[in-house]
Order: sequence, then structure tokens, then C-alpha cells
Amino acid sequence: MVSYKSAQTQEPARRRTEGDLRRRQALADAAAGISPGEADVLAEAAKVERFRCVIYLCGAPRTDIAGPGQECTEYAETFGWEITDVIEERAGLLPPRGRDGLWRAVERVRAGAAGAVLTACRSMISSVPQEYDEVAREIEKAGGFLHVKDSARGRLTRADGHSA
Repeated sequence: MVSYKSAQTQEPARRRTEGDLRRRQALADAAAGISPGEADVLAEAAKVERFRCVIYLCGAPRTDIAGPGQECTEYAETFGWEITDVIEERAGLLPPRGRDGLWRAVERVRAGAAGAVLTACRSMISSVPQEYDEVAREIEKAGGFLHVKDSARGRLTRADGHSA
């Protein structure tokens, strides 16, 4: 039986020391099945970097590519992607091998600065399927992927032609 008198004579609550807090955390970790030191590793692993991409835009001389560039920027931001670079090129109908900007974008992936090349439409890479596929393979060999935001159909298309 608890008496009223004993409840009044209890000591006031004391602050926990740093050692008490560490001990309590270790007990909680052990109860959760986390081994000593593993919590620090898990905390470090929880720090995830944002996915990075480079936007590549290509058009004929004196064409406006600001609209497609804005669409790509908004698309990347929708998914929380960090844009590391925007490469604009006015190469027109040159084949992909003749475009320095495109290969600078691929190099960004190869260097680890980006995980994808994002472009507004497939024709900015090439309207020739074999050339397009070659560029997609080069980006994949570099460790990334080619992402096409197909504004004509209003949906995203992966390099293999399937909807994402």
C-alpha cells in the first residue's frame, strides 16, 4: 500500500548525465538488435545524397530551347534531382559524334558528377534510332542512363523506349 507521506518525500527529478544518456541509448540499441558501434554506421548511411543529373539541350541555330530547358529543370526538381550542369548546344542536325556538348554531358556521368543525362525530347540526341541507341549505350557504359522527358507526349520515356 502506498502512503500519501512517502509520495511527498520523493527526491526531485535529477538531470541525466552524459554517461547515463549513453548507457540508456546503448540499452535501447541492444533491445532493438543493433550491435555496439552499428548505430553510428547506420546514422552515417542514412545521409543520402540527392540524385544528380546533367541537362542536355540541342537545337538548330537561332531556335528557342529555353522552354524545353525549363521543362527539364521542373521535371528534375519534381523528383528532387540535383542539376549539376545544363549544356546547351546549337548543332542542328549534326550526328551525335560531331557534338562536343553531348560528349561533355557523357563525360560528367563518367566522372561521377551526374548519374543521368536528361533531355527534353529524343530528337535532341538523334532522330536516327541507331545513333540514339549508341549514345544511350555510351552513357550506360559511363555508369549512368539517358532520360528523355518527351514533351510531345507529355510523359517520360526511358532510353529503351518504354514509359517510366
